[in-house]
Amino acid sequence: MIDYSSILSSVLSNVLHFWYLLPIILIVMFFKTPIGKGIAGEFLVNLAINIRLDKKKYHLLKNVTLPTEDGTTQIDHIIVSQYGIFVIETKNMKGWIFGEEHQRTWTQKIYKHTSKFQNPLHQNYKHTKIIESLLELKTDSIFSVVTFVGESTFKTDMPKNVTHGGEFISFIKSKTIKLLSEKEVQNIVSRIENGQLSKTRKTHKEHIKHVQKIVKDKEETNSCPKCGSELILRVAKKGKNKGNKFYGCSNYPKCRHSAQTMQEKAA
Repeated sequence: MIDYSSILSSVLSNVLHFWYLLPIILIVMFFKTPIGKGIAGEFLVNLAINIRLDKKKYHLLKNVTLPTEDGTTQIDHIIVSQYGIFVIETKNMKGWIFGEEHQRTWTQKIYKHTSKFQNPLHQNYKHTKIIESLLELKTDSIFSVVTFVGESTFKTDMPKNVTHGGEFISFIKSKTIKLLSEKEVQNIVSRIENGQLSKTRKTHKEHIKHVQKIVKDKEETNSCPKCGSELILRVAKKGKNKGNKFYGCSNYPKCRHSAQTMQEKAA
């Protein structure tokens, strides 16, 4: 007869013996989540900025949430200098990255898995326009910068302002013509700090709610929130929803997003 109490006692003994590994395991698991990846990516960008840019010349503003006409927008990093204002969008991704400057969506490929994500240049364009409007500045003094961190590799030629790792520092340093006076720089930093929403949990929660609404609106306007392709009406051929109608991405099987069934929408 199997002595289950003895086995359980042995398992508990081993777990307690290695209890000190639990925090490490939890930390590793956290940094594999989207939130954890975002925090890790921002940390790496902060580190590069603090080490490689002169703080007297380049002024860093982090996690800036600004009000917009339809809600809020959140900017990872803004660097203000006499050489211009650099609006930085960070992407912590792995795998092969395919994309062109004017494409609506880019592609991430990890082994056999392929997925679409919003062109970060388009995403950051909104950020630069909001900064432009807030500061009432000319477009030529504001630069959009995208940096990928993590184990990713570009498989297509990227514009100079789309970089990997610490290469975004080189792009910033390549701008050597002074476009703003020191007084203008200080005024811009002050206006952004005064114009941003307070960095509270409530602000973050409201911003997340706004982003979720955007995704929902895309679904309701027949646009796939994952890749931007058209959603088309399909009929489930198997499973518990067999026979039910639902909206699926026209880019299937490359994109497997599906919206709620017609019955769920009517409920």
